[in-house]
Amino acid sequence: MIAIRGLPRLSVIAKHLSKSAQAFPHTSRPSSVCLCRNMSSANFPEDDVLFEEKGGARIITLNRPTKLNALNLSMIKKIYPKMKEWEEDPRTTLIIMKGAGGKAFCAGGDIDSITEAAREGKFSPGEDFFRSEYELNYRIATCHVPYIAFIDGITMGGGVGLSVHGENRVCTERTVFSMPETAIGLFPDVGGSYFLPRLSMHLGLYLALTGYRLKGRDVYKAGVATRMVHSSVLPQLEDDLVALEAPSAQDITDLLRKYHEDCKTGRERDYLILRDREDDIQRLFCADSVEEIFENLEKDGSEWALEQLNIMKKMSPTSLKVTHKQLKLGDHMNLDECLEMEYRIGCNCLRNNDFPEGVRALLVDKDKNPTWKPATLPAVTDEILESYFKLPQGLKELEL
Repeated sequence: MIAIRGLPRLSVIAKHLSKSAQAFPHTSRPSSVCLCRNMSSANFPEDDVLFEEKGGARIITLNRPTKLNALNLSMIKKIYPKMKEWEEDPRTTLIIMKGAGGKAFCAGGDIDSITEAAREGKFSPGEDFFRSEYELNYRIATCHVPYIAFIDGITMGGGVGLSVHGENRVCTERTVFSMPETAIGLFPDVGGSYFLPRLSMHLGLYLALTGYRLKGRDVYKAGVATRMVHSSVLPQLEDDLVALEAPSAQDITDLLRKYHEDCKTGRERDYLILRDREDDIQRLFCADSVEEIFENLEKDGSEWALEQLNIMKKMSPTSLKVTHKQLKLGDHMNLDECLEMEYRIGCNCLRNNDFPEGVRALLVDKDKNPTWKPATLPAVTDEILESYFKLPQGLKELEL
């Protein structure tokens, strides 16, 4: 069984939290990109996110089902102050985050609008989006009120940031988890440099480089979710959480555990689907560079190894190298430091070729033929790689 080092509980933490040793119990074909486009936040519609107060419970509903609840700046600008207001309200007993429509919790972020602006040399929309999104991720991580995310359906990119840093993450048989950013010239952000290295056996690095999809119970077994329930009981679970009177964290844990234990879906296989590949993942992906990983896969020559190699050859070489470095650094950093590092990387992605080009090729024109610059791993020099980790001139650091 793959041992999971575990995603630490982050509620009510000090700013400089040390790495947790907390362990969670313990994925399907590689991911195709499922990040959403054509979702301009210029109009700031009033109903893209809904807020409810039921007794002491506070409920946030991502309300863009036709866009798979993709996260835009409008939603972020509404969620952040509302969470702050609720946290400061002594009547608040818990916060639930969920998505509308039944297909997705949140499939990603508003990447089309920010890359379109970047292609025109306008970087501030993307900078504002990244800054606001990462600030919200950190607020969720440090929320002192019990936070429960119902990650039912597609949960990718920005949706991961809205859930994985919370104390309670409830997946269902419909959950699809992936961080597919290397395919569009980006990198696994929203704290990916923090939580991905904390999955064992180089599982996080494998997921980050290949965009592999975890589904259903495997999301729980990998440690991404803390509980699993059947999607059909989510309304009742929500009602039971709302009905709790002045619940302690243990009361909430006990209720979620009960629902988890009652869920039999996927129990016929009591191990992570990638278990049969854990030795291969560690042997082939335990490397000091992406070039070495490529060499390992080429020399191995097995059908599985060559499949992974072919998948990664389609990704942005720069994104692969940035991702490898960020996860290596993030393994020894606190969450705030990781998000601050990711802000620098994101701002540089806006200013370079691959992110706008990847979005164009996969999500706008859909020719699936991006022109990466540089086009090969050797061409991504150390100087180029290091430049992504330096704040562009004139910008202010993200300070959490």
